[in-house]
Amino acid sequence: MAGQQIREREPAPSLGRLVFLDVLRVAIIAMVIAHHAAQAYGPTGGTWPLTDRSTSDWFRPFYTVNAAVGLGLLFLVAGYFVPRSYDRKGPGRFLRDRWMRIGVPLAFFALVVHVPVFYLIESQPPLGEFVRSLYAGGWFGVYLHLWFLGHLLLYSAVYVAWRRVSDRVDRVPRRWRPPGHPAILVFAVGLAAVTWVVRWWYSVDEWVPLFGVLAAEVAKLPQYVSLFVLGIAAYRGDWFRRIPTMVGAIWLAVGLLATLVMVAVQAFGRWDDVLATGGVDARSLLRSTLEAFICAGLSVGLVVLFRQVFHKPSRLLAALATASYAAYILHLWIVIGLQVAIEGLELPAFVKFGVVTVLGIVLAFGIGHLSGKVPGVRLLLGTGSPKVGKAMR
Repeated sequence: MAGQQIREREPAPSLGRLVFLDVLRVAIIAMVIAHHAAQAYGPTGGTWPLTDRSTSDWFRPFYTVNAAVGLGLLFLVAGYFVPRSYDRKGPGRFLRDRWMRIGVPLAFFALVVHVPVFYLIESQPPLGEFVRSLYAGGWFGVYLHLWFLGHLLLYSAVYVAWRRVSDRVDRVPRRWRPPGHPAILVFAVGLAAVTWVVRWWYSVDEWVPLFGVLAAEVAKLPQYVSLFVLGIAAYRGDWFRRIPTMVGAIWLAVGLLATLVMVAVQAFGRWDDVLATGGVDARSLLRSTLEAFICAGLSVGLVVLFRQVFHKPSRLLAALATASYAAYILHLWIVIGLQVAIEGLELPAFVKFGVVTVLGIVLAFGIGHLSGKVPGVRLLLGTGSPKVGKAMR
């Protein structure tokens, strides 16, 4: 996906407020909320605290497609703003601000909320046994959905280390032209191959304690790491504003076509016969390939689509963008609460999913917005004054 390298002494682009990235970030968070809203109503492949009586296998392609692009696209956008922040602040302040912005909320919710809740759910086992069970589960019970924040901290620290070395060698930042069709195709094929090989050992929904401390779903790490790195390259080359519209349109079609293949597999009732979450066989290769083309196609296509559609800033968009970080942090417990509240209703699975999704989005962003008016909570949830790319940056 990386385009041709340019060695110039022209500085990186000076960005004003990129409205389309604000809207894209809000849309991604809404996708994440919808993903978790569906967890109680279909075959997740993982674990969820509630399984409703109303279920549908049609959520399976929805989970797979959403996971193939949602958080990967969020890593892409997050990586896009890292070089700008580092260039402006320097390594020391950059790391301090990242800790305050990401590390403090992560530590608070993991230790004060997640761990006590899991301890109570597990009927208060002996402490040593409880800690061993958390480690065996890849610390997922500690992080839950906030593993994303832990990875952002790690990737940011690696970026700082890389910049400290690379800046000594060459102080002129490397820039890359926006990728064309060949580069995007190479990225998609390479991502499919690497993902397939990784899944020989680590299946989807298998969590491990990365470096002993960080919850990680290794089967999806190639996607997350590569898109974060590409986000950094995208900033240097101003890709998001320079990718040709036709390139975006074609790859959006590719991503949608791969999505339709996933839906068709479910429609013909051949999911387990055709696709696998891991292993060396052709089923795992096909799923890895479809996910890679969904990831590459929709990542490029959605960025360009949002760029073409959303131009004008508004107070509502600025408020939603500012609240998006808090909405991500808070949404899991809101969604689970809504699922529990309507569990007893005799409604089809998709109706319940729609109710939880809509109310979950409204409540998560609404509470996130209101939290900006409370100083202590505002600091904890990162809902300060709106700036470009501040949330998740």
